[in-house]
Amino acid sequence: MSMLKTALIAAALTAGTVSAADAADRATPAAPQQAKNVVLVHGAFADGAGWRPVYDDLTARGYRVSIVQNPLTSLEDDVAATRRVLDRQDGPTVLVGHSWGGTVITEAGVHDKVASLVYVSALAPDAGETTAQQYAGFAPTPEFVIDTSADGFGIVRPDRFKAGFAHDTTDADAAFLRDAQVPINMSAFATPLTQAAWRSKPSWAVIATEDKAFDQAMLVHMAERIDARITRVSASHALFYTQPRVVADVIDQAARGVRQGE
Repeated sequence: MSMLKTALIAAALTAGTVSAADAADRATPAAPQQAKNVVLVHGAFADGAGWRPVYDDLTARGYRVSIVQNPLTSLEDDVAATRRVLDRQDGPTVLVGHSWGGTVITEAGVHDKVASLVYVSALAPDAGETTAQQYAGFAPTPEFVIDTSADGFGIVRPDRFKAGFAHDTTDADAAFLRDAQVPINMSAFATPLTQAAWRSKPSWAVIATEDKAFDQAMLVHMAERIDARITRVSASHALFYTQPRVVADVIDQAARGVRQGE
């Protein structure tokens, strides 16, 4: 089992007696507003530069796109960074998160500028839950290996980065993503959320079917629990980089309030 899984399971077991609110208590999501603004939130082991292909696609469609640079020092710090960007938006906004960014948008997405949420192979805890708890009961992902330093920050092990994070990229692109990694404070995974924006905001989810960072059953479980409109795409965990058109199409649906199949 990887160091990440060990850390996450330990965090889940020590997180205390927090419990999710009953699904029956979930507020009915408001009808999505038309949005021309998009805010992109990256995950762990990455920075905002990875969103460039999605940014290019969306701006070509006429969207105003902003990219959050998470410090990855704590959940509180990442949420604050996201709120600062949301504060600058001039109207209804689609808030998009990849991986750990899903936890961030779940907490930050109660912001009054947020019209809808898009989870891109992303985590989706409930209020009172930790990110670590989302892994409980799901299969390990041995290709995705984390090295944690003495100060508690982790990165994807460089010699396993392509296999675990971005196997569908070129060697050159995988090397760039690997070498641009931003370490995350592993303690962030054990921080309980105080908000769950998906309980009041309509949600969409893009699931990479070849994701090696998460068990597929875990991704589907989270997306179904939040009643997201699900799109599946054959891609690695780096689907924001390798399948930007699919991701942008879903963001466009969310911006226009279009449910898939309607």
